[in-house]
Amino acid sequence: MEYKRQFRNLPNEVKQKISASTKGKAKSSTHKEHIRQGMLKYWSGVEWRDRSSENKDVEPLNTDGSM
Repeated sequence: MEYKRQFRNLPNEVKQKISASTKGKAKSSTHKEHIRQGMLKYWSGVEWRDRSSENKDVEPLNTDGSM
């Protein structure tokens, strides 16, 4: 499956914009559970960015399984 995001880490500014856009929207408990399950599945396929690297360039993920 092809994901838009390459890494989990988001800038705080982006997190705040996402939070502001979803505030005040009511969701049922079953809908919340479906969202949770979907996000767990989605994020299980997205890698963490290596913060120890000094290289700021982002390389695309290798999806064909070769190194």
